[in-house]
Amino acid sequence: MLADSLRAIMSAASGAKLDAALSDLGWYDMLYEMPSTAVPLVFRLLGETGAHAPVLNDVVLCAAGATPGGTLPLPFAGGASVAWERGDGPSSALDDELPIHPVRQGDPLSSAALSAGRRALGWWLIGTSRAMLSLARQHAVDRVQFGRRISSFQAVRHRLAESLVAIEGAEATLDVAGARPDDDGLASLLAKAAAGQAALTTARHCQQVLAGIGFTAEHPLHRHVKRSLMLDGLLGGARELTREAGGLLRAKGSAPRLAEL
Repeated sequence: MLADSLRAIMSAASGAKLDAALSDLGWYDMLYEMPSTAVPLVFRLLGETGAHAPVLNDVVLCAAGATPGGTLPLPFAGGASVAWERGDGPSSALDDELPIHPVRQGDPLSSAALSAGRRALGWWLIGTSRAMLSLARQHAVDRVQFGRRISSFQAVRHRLAESLVAIEGAEATLDVAGARPDDDGLASLLAKAAAGQAALTTARHCQQVLAGIGFTAEHPLHRHVKRSLMLDGLLGGARELTREAGGLLRAKGSAPRLAEL
């Protein structure tokens, strides 16, 4: 299956090597021919495996009607702009595995390009959130305190449950955003905000469940936490997007129905 092949590739390579491997696998063709399937699959697996590749550039360029394979300035939280390089050079980002660097602000992205990029990042955040939740759940099952597994403690269960609810809700929002016309970008904006908030909520709760081990360099949680912070900031952070959504709704004077329940 395609998902199994992608997972195997992402488990073995990252960065420029993964970029090349995805290209050989037909990533550009998938992006043109079946973006609604390829983007959620690839970006979610990036989050679950902890791998990275500069494929966000491709999604944004393709949605803008340009040729994928290059780079472009990407908006970042706080009014900044960054470039996600197609190499493995030293990074100035919080997540030093990502070759992301501050650049001068470029031309504004079209609504279609911005929406496509936000949905892609949303799926990456979902994958990262599920990876963190999996680590915390396994720790809760294995760790014994006072003669009991900590998974039996109500406080631990509540943290894991709240994380799962946030992730499932964000994923449902992304499904809606990918399934309907999004002329004004509101659905994709809300989906990215929900995914970013879900990742931040999951990171906070999973850190508490893992306790001291979660702070160590030997444990993989810190990598997912840093990845969540970087991805949340790209193309607008959860707080900024929530405020932007409020401004759009006030300007319209009404809230559109985004999903049939």
